[in-house]
This record gives sequence, structure tokens and C-alpha cells, in this order.
Amino acid sequence: MYQLTKCPANHFKKITVTAQYFSKKTGLALLLLFITSCLYAQSGSVTGVAIDQLSGTPIEFAAVTLYRTTDSSQVTGSLTKANGSFEFTKLKTGNYYLKVHFVGYATKLVNNLNLTNNQVVNIGQIKLSPDQRYLNEVRVNEQKAGVINRIDKQVYSAGQFQAAKGGNAIDVIRNMPSITVNSQGEISMRGSSGFLVLINGKPVQADAGTVLSQLPANAIENIELITSPSAKYDADGKGGIINITTKKGANNGISIAANGQYGLPSTQTYNNKTEPNRYGADATLNYKTNQWDITVGGNYLRNDIAGQRDGDVNTTVANRYTSFPSSGERSFKRSTYAARATVTYAPGNDDAITAGFYHGSRTQYRIANLVYNNTKTDINTGQQIGKITYYNSNLVQRKGNFTLANLDYNHKFNNKSALALSGLFEYDELDGFTHNRNLNYPDTNTLQQYTANTNTNPLHGYRLQADYSVNIGPGKLETGYQFKYQKQNGTFLTQQQNLASGPLAQLSYNVTDVLNTVQGLYAQYSAVRGKLQYVGGLRYEYSARNFSANQSQGLNNLYLNNLFPSANFLYTFKNGWKTKAGYSRRIQRTNFNELNPYPEREHSETQELGDPDLLPEFVNLYELGVIKTFSKGSAFATLYHQDIKNAINRVNKVLTDTILYRVYTNAGNASLWGAEFGTDLKLTDWWQLYAGANIYNYNIKGNLFGNSVQVNNSSLNYSFNANTGFKITKQSLLQLNINYLSERATAQGRDSRFITPNASYRQTFFKGAMSATLQWQNIDMGLLGTNKQRITTSGSNFYTTTNYIQETDMFVVNLSFNLNQLSKKSKLPNSEFGDKEF
Repeated sequence: MYQLTKCPANHFKKITVTAQYFSKKTGLALLLLFITSCLYAQSGSVTGVAIDQLSGTPIEFAAVTLYRTTDSSQVTGSLTKANGSFEFTKLKTGNYYLKVHFVGYATKLVNNLNLTNNQVVNIGQIKLSPDQRYLNEVRVNEQKAGVINRIDKQVYSAGQFQAAKGGNAIDVIRNMPSITVNSQGEISMRGSSGFLVLINGKPVQADAGTVLSQLPANAIENIELITSPSAKYDADGKGGIINITTKKGANNGISIAANGQYGLPSTQTYNNKTEPNRYGADATLNYKTNQWDITVGGNYLRNDIAGQRDGDVNTTVANRYTSFPSSGERSFKRSTYAARATVTYAPGNDDAITAGFYHGSRTQYRIANLVYNNTKTDINTGQQIGKITYYNSNLVQRKGNFTLANLDYNHKFNNKSALALSGLFEYDELDGFTHNRNLNYPDTNTLQQYTANTNTNPLHGYRLQADYSVNIGPGKLETGYQFKYQKQNGTFLTQQQNLASGPLAQLSYNVTDVLNTVQGLYAQYSAVRGKLQYVGGLRYEYSARNFSANQSQGLNNLYLNNLFPSANFLYTFKNGWKTKAGYSRRIQRTNFNELNPYPEREHSETQELGDPDLLPEFVNLYELGVIKTFSKGSAFATLYHQDIKNAINRVNKVLTDTILYRVYTNAGNASLWGAEFGTDLKLTDWWQLYAGANIYNYNIKGNLFGNSVQVNNSSLNYSFNANTGFKITKQSLLQLNINYLSERATAQGRDSRFITPNASYRQTFFKGAMSATLQWQNIDMGLLGTNKQRITTSGSNFYTTTNYIQETDMFVVNLSFNLNQLSKKSKLPNSEFGDKEF
């Protein structure tokens, strides 16, 4: 039976929320008027909440459609909110029934809804049972579907990728068709290196590689690739958005998950001075009652990697041709630790308060010990005019300590509208150094030159956000306001020693200050009309970037006013077919390193610097796709286009005959056309396959260095990922996966192909409460050229090519323990600003 409730006489409420900002710089007044809503029951209403039958968690964006019983005609439809709720108001008296549908769940039919005047039918919880092919049991004999497609994104189950176990979030996302990771750890989404990272829906204005490397793979529930973001999301991220949902307890009581890993000795040494170490542990504890939800987590990971580098560089300056090939060690020593805690208190059904705290540290040393053979030749005569061999010892350290706190409040009003307030504060200590020593060879005890670059870069930031949503007609209207503040004060000291002994002499000392503020307003409307689901919205942002160097202010300031429209459509046909279309305008803002105009000696032959006049990138994203679900799984295909303005590239130019500048610059405009494919198949009871592929044509046109160098480069690029699992017994699973990235063009050259195959074997014990996994990472056996990538650039007076060779055939053992399965997303805070500057 359903609860029938008379509407009280005072059930007439008016809610008005107003936010106004006046810009001192531009005199622009911005007014955000949150919706005036009125609820007075002139006739019947229907309310309810859609939840997952297994976990009890609310289901957001489920499609709810109401029909008249007499002729089965559609009356109205809506999408469920974040808490799974929906409401239909101002209904005429009569008999109705409704359908609740969501991808991955069986459609739920609710009959016999009889409405009389001024009555509310409260259906209560509508429990949707997952389709059998989407179930994810604790035991290994059933696996969750690899991918679920929605109107603006694809949702991937992190648990299907065993090769990532014990690693971090990068090890998970590299398996998805939209994502590629090269030998340098640089991540691209549909060919674009810039994208926004969300942790449980919260934006993180940070460098993707740093953010994702701090999050343990074992704590991740799902990865959402939002390829056509709506207006309610931050406009940052030219390639789209990656949203990571983490695990927490599913039911009342205590849930514990703990994991440990240990890397076996390396199978290859690469003549590195020290052996790499690989070990780590992570744990998550959740305590849940009806009102309290408390989660604490911590992790430590030591993840070194051995390797070497072979390269060749030549320059032409005046009549001198200089060649300086090099080879030697290039290895990494990396450690990360973090502790997180979050507490949610919900005194009733209408209010929830969440507080979170995070502290973590990441340290990375990059070691490059190389032997250089420099030869100078007179171009006119062909005579050799100089030759020297020396040993370059290059050590780069990057370190960051991150401390954050966040406070969120959510309230649901009597008319079912909702208000969400959120605040985040962050303080980070960022520093690093580069020590570059040129020594005699083979007698490396004699110093030729020593250059030291040190920097400190503390960061203060905070973020305030307010969001309001209300049901209007068949759908939901959402509006919001956001303010972001980020301030960094960098100091850069360069010292040099030219003799074997004696003090370092100061060459330069520079101070830079960067202040970024962004204010954004948005409104969007989403609804379901029969078989059509749609979302449309508009976002306005005012941003100010104030840059000063050595107290010289106002020369490089940038103020922008921009509109970011978005629209998404999803139409459902019969027999499991769907089609979708989307458009979104995005921005990729500059970070501190890209703006810093003071050079740093990265290698013997390179100095790196930024440009304080850099413009942000703007991109228009378009996509059109089809989705097919069937008894054995699902498949999708999507065509997409990116139109990029002010494309930022890191390019080279000659400084001296033996040193190149590596400069960040706006290289022109770029265009990208592509197609993406993916399928998730349960071929038999014991064999499951996930495969994805991405192919695109990239073209960039423009000019560099004051029109002195023309850029016109293009290439057809492709990548594919495959992950297949074989259930050997009910307690054991063998899994194989491969990631492949083809050769591709850059502004000044090409990057070679990159391949990483992996294998893993998992054995579970005690009905899935414990498991042991053996991983074989970067399989090569001297046959495949795994984990190697050659990067080549060239110009009118230089040529560079470098082959990066990293460790292969690595073996890692993982042990896991679970007490009460963790399966829902946890709102653990993560870095909002600082990771970007690591």
C-alpha cells in the first residue's frame, strides 16, 4: 500500500535565493536569481525514491515516466535527483501507473496509483534490481559489466582491471578507449592532454597525473568519462572530465578493506646505480548508522622504476654543426602517502552535513646520468673543430605536502527542491630542485660545471559553491554559483659553480606571484519526453589572472568573460538501440609552470621556461554515437570532433650550439576528428571480454616565435585496449590486458608507438573475503619492445630524438582483505589546486 497524505493548509512556500557579484575591474554586475518556486496542491501528486536493491544506494538520473491507466498515454516524465527522489505535481484525479528505467537495471513497473483531489501518493522506495549481466558479487565467479553508457558519459567498473590492483588511478584509467598514457606518464583524453578531474563529483583544479597518482586503485569503485559535460560542471578541461567514485560501506555497521603489495626483484638492471623498490599498503574503514557515516583511509606507495635513455641532438649555429648524442640511466624513485577522513551527519531525511580532512605528501626523484659525446664541425670546410666527452649527472626532485579541509551542507525543502552549499580550503607546500653536474669522463671525480636550480612555491586556495535544483514540468532545473581563489608565490634561485671546489655563486634570484580567481554562474534543464532524454544549459564565467615578476605588476594580467553552452540528447529505440548527441564548450587554463618566465636547467642540453602572456585554450566538443545492449553485454560507437583555439605546446628552439630552450607557447589552432568504439561481452560463463579502440586525425596549424616558424603538422592516430578474463574455478581468475598507442604528430615532430601488455592471476579465499593476486607487468621477454617510446622534434636549425626505455617484465604480489564489502562512493576530499603545480 502507498501512503496517502492530505496537503496542509500552510503548504504554500516561496523560496528566493539571490547572489550578486560586482566586478571592480569591469563594472560588470552579475545577478543570479535562483528559482522562485510555489507548491500548493490543487490536485494529486506522486513522489518516490529509486534505489539499488542490493546496496540500498539512491540512483541518480533514472528515467521515471507516468502513464494514464485508461489509455496508456504518457502524462509526464522526469529524472531522479542525486538522492534518487522524483515528484510529479498538479495531476488530475484518476488512475495511473509508472515505469522506472535505468541502464544496467531491470525496468520497474508500479501499478494502481489512484489519485483523488488534493492527495499525495508517496510510493516510497522503488527498488531496482540490477540486470544479471551487471551484478558484481563478492566472489570472483561473477564480474561487473565493464562499461555502462549514459547520456553524457561512459561508466567503467574499476574492479575489472586486475593489472591495476595495488597501483594508482592512472593504472586503472589507461585501460579505457578514451584515455592514453605515454612513456612520460602524460595522460590524454581523446587526444587532448587537458581535462578536468573530479573526485566523487567534486572538481579538482589540478594536474591530472599528480591527482591520479595519489589515489590508490584499490579504493576506486567506478571511473566516469564525461565526454560532453553539461553546464553545471566547471568549464575547465578541454578534453572533457574524468570523475572517480571511491568505495565506502554499503550497509549499516563496520566495513574494512585492506590491501598490501610487494614487488619482486627486477628481472633487468639497465646498469642503474640502485635497485628499484616497489611496495605499499592501503586501508579504508567505514562506520555507518542511520544518521552517521564515517570513513577514514590511508595509503603508502613506494613505486620506483628503472630505465635508461638514448638520444641524439644536433644544432646548426652560424657555420658550426654540433652533434651531441647521449646515453645512460634514466630512473625514478617515487613515494606517496596520504591520510583521509570524512564524516557525514544526517539528522533527518532533509539535511546532511559532511566534513572532510586530507593530508598527503608526494616525493619524486628523477635521475638522469648520461654520457655525452660532443662533436663540432665547420659546415663550410667539413673539418672537425672540436670534440669532448663528458658525464652529466642530473637529479630533479619534486615534492609536495598537501593539507585540505572541506565542509558541505545539503538541504531538501518541502516542495522537493534542494540546496547544496560547499566550501574547501587548501594550503600546499610545493618545492623542488634540479642539480646538473658536468664531469670529466671516464674520470668522473673532476667537475667541469655545476648548476643548481631551487624553487619554493607555496599555494593558498579556497572554493565556494552553491547549487539549487527544483522540479519544473516534466524535468529538473538546476542553477548555481561558484567562486574559486588560488594564490601562489614562487621563488627561483639559480646558482653555479665552475671549479672543482669553492662556493656556489648566485646567478639569479627571481620572485613571481600569480593570483587566479574565477566566478561562474550556470543554469540547465534536464527532462525525459517519452523515449527522448535531454539536458541543455548555459554557463557564464568571469576570470582574472594577475601575474607579477620581481614586483613588476600589471604587465601580464588577463581578464576574460566567457559563455559556455552545452546540450545533450539520448533517444531510445526498440531492441536495445540508443543514439546520443552532445555539444560542450570548454576552456583549458594555464598553470604556474607554463607561465614562469625564468629558465630552469632540466638537462645538460635543455633549459625549460614558460610564457606569462600565454592565452588559455578554448575548445568546442561535438559527439554523435549509438549504443546497443544485448543479452551478452553491450557495445557503443561514437564520432567526435574537437575544435581547439590557442593550442598550447611545449616546443624547442636553439639557445646556444649545445643548449635548447624548451618553451611553452600558443602554437596555433588544432582540429581533431575521431571515432571511438567499445564493447563489454560475457562470451561464456567462464570468459569475459572488454575491448575499446580510438582512432582520430589530429592537425595543428600556426606559427611560433613571432611568425618566424610555421607549424603545419598532422597524423592519423589510434589506440586500443583489451581486457579479457578467464574463470578457471569459482575462486580463481586469469586476466590478460594490453594497451597500445600508435605513432602520432606533435607541433614540431612525432612520438613513436607505445605498448604495455600485462597479465594477472587472482585466487580468492574464505568466500571472497581474502584474495591473492600475482601480476606480470609490462610483458616483453625481449620480443615486443614494451615500455619504450621515441620522441622526435626538429626545426630549421636543430634536430632531437630521444628513446625512453623503462623497466619491463615486473612481478608484483598483492594481498587483499575485505570485511563487509565496500561498494559505494565515499566523499573523501582531494586536492583542489596544489596537485596541478606539483
